[in-house]
Amino acid sequence: MTTLSLSLPRRLLAAAALAALLTGCSFIPAYERPDAPVASAWPENGLGIETAEATAPLAAWSQFITDAQLRELIGLALANNRDLRVATLSIEQARAQYQLTGAGPLPVVNAGVTGSRQSTNDGDTISSAYTGGLLVSAWELDFFGRLASLTEVARADLLSTAYAREAVQTSLIANVATAWLNLQTANALLDLTEQTLKTREDSQRLTQLRFDSGVVSALDLSQAQSLTASARATLAEQKRQLAQARNALTLLVGQEIEPRLLTAGDVPLGVFEDVPAGLPSDLLLRRPDIQSAEWSLRSANANIGAARAAFFPSISLTASVGSASSHLSDLFRSGSFGWTLAPQALLPIFDGGRNRANLRGAEVAREVAVAQYEKAIQTAFSEVADGLAGRATLADQLTAQEELVKAESQRYELSDLRYKSGVSSFLDMLDAQRSLFTAQQAVLQSRAALLANRITMYRVLGGGWDAGAVELAESAAPAAAGATP
Repeated sequence: MTTLSLSLPRRLLAAAALAALLTGCSFIPAYERPDAPVASAWPENGLGIETAEATAPLAAWSQFITDAQLRELIGLALANNRDLRVATLSIEQARAQYQLTGAGPLPVVNAGVTGSRQSTNDGDTISSAYTGGLLVSAWELDFFGRLASLTEVARADLLSTAYAREAVQTSLIANVATAWLNLQTANALLDLTEQTLKTREDSQRLTQLRFDSGVVSALDLSQAQSLTASARATLAEQKRQLAQARNALTLLVGQEIEPRLLTAGDVPLGVFEDVPAGLPSDLLLRRPDIQSAEWSLRSANANIGAARAAFFPSISLTASVGSASSHLSDLFRSGSFGWTLAPQALLPIFDGGRNRANLRGAEVAREVAVAQYEKAIQTAFSEVADGLAGRATLADQLTAQEELVKAESQRYELSDLRYKSGVSSFLDMLDAQRSLFTAQQAVLQSRAALLANRITMYRVLGGGWDAGAVELAESAAPAAAGATP
């Protein structure tokens, strides 16, 4: 080491600080959000869909769902679901990567002691050299913003991951609500089938007695037996669907469900609040999957800046300051202070086309991210359009099905009465009974479809997630210096 006055380290530190201030030149392209590749208005399809320029934000999921048991199930799912847990841990992994990348522009300072012994040409004399102090190894001065670009890439990836986690939560809440609805519907269909089977068994026993008495023909008895067997087959199917619905809900919740949370009962239409009639103009900005796709696009855009910076000189600095001596015992004595400074600048001359290929790859990756972002918007638009179409027709369909049940009930009662009076055939009564069962099934299924549509509308309009986790990620990931926000 070279020995000099104590004022030199201050000058070195000032020079290093000036070099750091000179960094920040960015080659990141100016970010421009792509135009949405969808129509500017929702398709009406002759359904009279109402559209509003703005509306109040959607209520939290705990307000959207009025059933206490379902809210408890969703709370368990949010705490136990493995997919959501993986998505949450992915945020922590992305945050660690951002912190690691963000430390790139800063020097790494180590304390170290080195020693060497070397013989002279005659082999009789051995020279020794010992140093100890602070060491800075290959500190890259980010004059052209390569490290800042990589930091912005990591920041965008962190925020994309945070929004992806919220998208998983939104889907989880909707899936739990849908699975719970499927379970309740399966229970209702099972009860209906059991009642129908009992009615048909009673009808078959009566027909058997009338057949034994010679009142009805063998054809009438065969018809009654056929309907009873059909009801038994439907009952077995409903039991299987009920078990599968319970298994699906258990998987989503992430633990065994207490029986009290699976209590069956009538599901009122008010179990899910209806979404506002007017659609928000900022729909696409509310959906976390759209936000995640856009931040992935920002990440790909920032990566182009890092690829461009690779064409320019890479300037690094290796330095040390401390004590030097030819004897280990004198290493830290007064007057042994010294320093070394070794700057290095590397300009790419020939790399076999690596930098150019890397830049082209980054540009293609941005185009891929643009396509994925546009696809996410198109998917969202399609989901909302489908949900609106269902919302406009399912309520009318349910009303019509309920009226059909009333008509079929009257028809069955009249057919049964006419059959017992000998006015009409047994076949007419059995046909009315079969039609009534079909209509009752259709009512339950239409009611389930209407409620499922409310769940879908809540999800596709961007409900079911809290911006708190994303805000926490944003506060922990400020924009890199020189990066395009």
